[in-house]
Amino acid sequence: MAAAPLAACGPAPVPTPTPTAAFASEEEAFAAAEETYRAYTDALNAVDLSDPTTFEAVFRISSGDFEAADRKTLSELHAAGYAFVGRMSVVYFEGLRTEPPFKEVLAIVCIDVSASDVVDGSGQSVTEPDRPDVNPLRVTFRHLEQGFVVDHADREPEAKCAT
Repeated sequence: MAAAPLAACGPAPVPTPTPTAAFASEEEAFAAAEETYRAYTDALNAVDLSDPTTFEAVFRISSGDFEAADRKTLSELHAAGYAFVGRMSVVYFEGLRTEPPFKEVLAIVCIDVSASDVVDGSGQSVTEPDRPDVNPLRVTFRHLEQGFVVDHADREPEAKCAT
């Protein structure tokens, strides 16, 4: 019987944290992911290739291989002396998959690039002449401390972009 009182004096067990869902529902997670991609597109539209400090807003909304690809591409375009003209826009977003705690979202995102271009110092386009007007992408979003970031994207030629 002497052991029972001693056991009560030991340290209390450390509670195991329960993961908290980032969102209350799938719909909220999809809406936040869409908002993230729209913010990413706005940041990309604001990039001035002659001023690398403008790239930082793009990098804050991306991670993983998506961010690495943006860093490489923007650096190469800057080094070549190219400029962005016009604007891109998100014309379609469809959440495909997420599950509690909603820390990852997979979605189809369609980007209209028809009103945008990359030009050289003389104003001549350097984009492929057969570039499609709309790019359908399968995008993975990850939820980090600051919210969702765009983590990965692949072209999704089978996607039907309802514009």
